[in-house]
Amino acid sequence: MTSKKTRNFEKALPEGYRQALYINTKSAKFGLIFNAIALLVLLLVMAFAVLTLYIGGTDGSDIFDVGSTQMLSTYLIFLGAMLGYVVLHELVHGIAYKAMTGEKLTFGMSWSCAFCGVPHIFTYRKTALTSVVMPFAVFTLLFIPILILFYFVHPLYYLLASFLFGLHLGGCSGDLYVLCLLTVKFKDPNTLMRDTGPEQFFYIPSEEKTGN
Repeated sequence: MTSKKTRNFEKALPEGYRQALYINTKSAKFGLIFNAIALLVLLLVMAFAVLTLYIGGTDGSDIFDVGSTQMLSTYLIFLGAMLGYVVLHELVHGIAYKAMTGEKLTFGMSWSCAFCGVPHIFTYRKTALTSVVMPFAVFTLLFIPILILFYFVHPLYYLLASFLFGLHLGGCSGDLYVLCLLTVKFKDPNTLMRDTGPEQFFYIPSEEKTGN
């Protein structure tokens, strides 16, 4: 009997499918473009954070008015949060894939990005969409109340949280690119994606197929 999970993927590429697109995040071109986008997004977020502090009456003199011990602990927590976010981002991808397929995951890191994938199966569009969008949705919803809280607590905390938020948004640029592909270019629910982590292969039916 076919389980609900096995309807979300195929163990092998079905007959009548052809490869429509290939993405390699380890390629120099892809890595440079999307890391440049991530940096631009980070700079825009930090510019907005500084602007909101200025509008709120912060002149900059009170940003670092904390003791040296507190300053050190704040930066250590910030570094831990930054590393933790990278791990959690990929774990959320993995949780979504695991929940919808139950298949073995792979995790890793290349020079251009950290990644999570399910390289041994071909996931249908719905499954791929869910996994791709989950970290963006989860952490955006998490960061917004944190930013609002820290804005009223202390400008240094607000700036550090804004930096993490900028890293999050910029780091999602590759995910959002795949999301756009799946919502604009590959609208057919029968679209399959093989996600090895650093590589994504998109397959579409050569002939019209009924919905899955």
